[in-house]
Amino acid sequence: MQNSMNPGNRTDNRVYEIGTSASVSADTSGTDRLEIFHAQRPRLFSIAYRMLGSVADAEDILQEAFIRWQQSSVKEIRSPEAFLVTIVSRLCLNHLQSARVKREEYFGQWLPEPILTAEAAASFPDPTMDDSLSMAFLVLLERLTPLERAVFLLREVFDYDYTEIARIVEQTSPNCRQILRRARQHLKHDRPRFDASPQQHEQLLHRFLEASSSGDMAALLAIISDDIVLYADGGGRANAVPNPVYGADNVVRFLLGVRKKFLPSKLIRQVMQINGKPGIVGYLEGRPYGVITISVVEGRIRNIYIVSNPEKLDRLPNLPSTSC
Repeated sequence: MQNSMNPGNRTDNRVYEIGTSASVSADTSGTDRLEIFHAQRPRLFSIAYRMLGSVADAEDILQEAFIRWQQSSVKEIRSPEAFLVTIVSRLCLNHLQSARVKREEYFGQWLPEPILTAEAAASFPDPTMDDSLSMAFLVLLERLTPLERAVFLLREVFDYDYTEIARIVEQTSPNCRQILRRARQHLKHDRPRFDASPQQHEQLLHRFLEASSSGDMAALLAIISDDIVLYADGGGRANAVPNPVYGADNVVRFLLGVRKKFLPSKLIRQVMQINGKPGIVGYLEGRPYGVITISVVEGRIRNIYIVSNPEKLDRLPNLPSTSC
């Protein structure tokens, strides 16, 4: 197998030919380049965010890709999409290889940064809305190596063919097929089965919000799976359990204990579109305080994800003053 030692740094001496995007002409101006980049930006952000699970890191990757795009020679570029997707994917691979050490040292559980995906969220790019954006899917991707994650996403989510993926990750097409096969095996048993309709998902979320807010243990037990798992990410900067909580009884006791001991009385909760699905955003004095998302399997809540690390919430919009 070929070794991709430093894929993010070798983007200057190749011709990129992915897809059918128009080639860049020799007289392309700076304004034209900016327009081309902005046209590709939603796709680039979608790739980077799914690869990294972080809005801040994805934005940094896009900024670096834009600089390389501006500095590149037009004679080397036949397809802007190919060039930019390749740069972003390789930069993400480099970042993931270094980020794995940081995540191993992360205090408690690491969860992806939640993003607001409602139409009104003008602060964020408009990524492709599908189940691959969900918290459950992004958490599962953490089991893959950076290369497996890149190949899996480019093939399964963004539908690039093996020849295109091989150029991007600097592997052969047969190697990419093997990498994808391994990735599928790693995810085989626990890959989310999104069998709930959007209406059922939202109904369960509202029932969860009502039961957890009122402290109704019976109502909570009625809507969660016996083998439910709760994950919480406070990053050492907010109250959060450092390890997953397993089982219905333990999860309910945890939720009721948090409600009694830690939740501010003035907390305002709103149901909003988070990572493509209904989620709960808690606000304190108009600022995001925490985000809760769920996954639903066979009509019950199978996983609960709580993000309270303020660093992962500061890009969410504040609550309008009229609602406080």
